Amino acid sequence: MVRMTKMPLTPMEFPSLLSGWWDEINESAKWQDGIFYTLCAAYALVSSVALIQLIRIELRVPEYGWTTQKIFHLMNFIVNGVRAIVFGFHKQVFVLHPKVLTLILLDLPGLLFFSTVKFSFSVISRLGYKLVYLVLSCTFVRNCDILPCHFEQARSLPTDKLRICYVSINAVIYIIQVGVWVYLWIDDNSVVEFIGKIFIAVVSFIAALGFLFYGGRLFFMLRRFPIESKGRRKKLHEVGSVTAICFTCFLIRCFVVGLSAFDADASLDVLDHPVLNLIYYMLVEILPSALVLYILRKHKDVGFGMFQSGVSPIV
Repeated sequence: MVRMTKMPLTPMEFPSLLSGWWDEINESAKWQDGIFYTLCAAYALVSSVALIQLIRIELRVPEYGWTTQKIFHLMNFIVNGVRAIVFGFHKQVFVLHPKVLTLILLDLPGLLFFSTVKFSFSVISRLGYKLVYLVLSCTFVRNCDILPCHFEQARSLPTDKLRICYVSINAVIYIIQVGVWVYLWIDDNSVVEFIGKIFIAVVSFIAALGFLFYGGRLFFMLRRFPIESKGRRKKLHEVGSVTAICFTCFLIRCFVVGLSAFDADASLDVLDHPVLNLIYYMLVEILPSALVLYILRKHKDVGFGMFQSGVSPIV
């Protein structure tokens, strides 16, 4: 009796085997449902964590109203909640007509995510610049006691420009993107759809460079501090971590969205690319959101009213 043995795969056979496995999963309705429901559950989990954080902060410091951290957690709750709903109803979302409705449901949460991450970075930056001034102000004060006058001086720092810059940039991006959607609603033009994808890729690339430049600038400014303190070390870690996370996720978004504009096989707005959607959304939204929430989990809430009331935001 001759015993049959399975021949090992040659290096030339691996690409075809991998391609077959990829196509089999993409064309399987069970795999599609499983992957998109997994994304739905992951987004729902992150959204729930953000809501819990928002409730905890509100119960702890209700007197400050809608502060920056509360708004950040609310935005996180909304963005991830919308994504969870979209992927929970993926069968209906990916077959909507006109196609622009599918693009809106997939791209709008991405824009909201951009706003949320940029807002989180503005929170970190604002606190970082306040820390720089307060610690330097305490250099000549015995035991580094922070005096009430330092808060009045800290309020005069140019960090309020962050809010103006944040609102202006977001307004321009949303206006252009809404214009693209309106045109596609009137005329489903492949050229305009291509321009819309390139626009998102360019915005993501500029955002990645912005996070790298301003985050790196603040990181090295904190690192050059002549004074060693717990607040400095904590803020240095937070700024470095958030900068790396934001830069990486937007760089990946830029590459994938730009690639999808030129290659239909890399498109994210179709039902039969579940594996690509899983990898993409895990890397550019779910993991970054979860990591930023984790980094900010122990922050005392910081509102603009704190500087008026003389309560120290540096904890």
